[in-house]
Amino acid sequence: MGCGGSSQAKGEGTVKKIRKPKPWKHPQPITKSELMQMRDEFWDTAPHYGGRKEIWDALRAAAEADLSLAQAIVDSAGVIVQSADLTICYDERGAKYDLPKYVLSEPTNLIREG
Repeated sequence: MGCGGSSQAKGEGTVKKIRKPKPWKHPQPITKSELMQMRDEFWDTAPHYGGRKEIWDALRAAAEADLSLAQAIVDSAGVIVQSADLTICYDERGAKYDLPKYVLSEPTNLIREG
């Protein structure tokens, strides 16, 4: 009977459909290249905060994919989606993965270069 809770949690995670994060604004306007640099720095350091590298890799792939592919990626990796916008996820072992909005979508005050 002890397994019931964990399978229920996994079931809830697979039902939750991924969606784009709500529009958000960076504290100061930033360029696309600054945003890309922030994203690269996050993904380079994220595995050092805990969790499994293959889950971080799957979350990065999902964050950079369109919604239907992102859904397939998190489902196949066994990621439990707490927030539909992927800002809070867990792996099957219960490790938490916090993703900042800037790796999931562009801010409303992004400066278009050129």
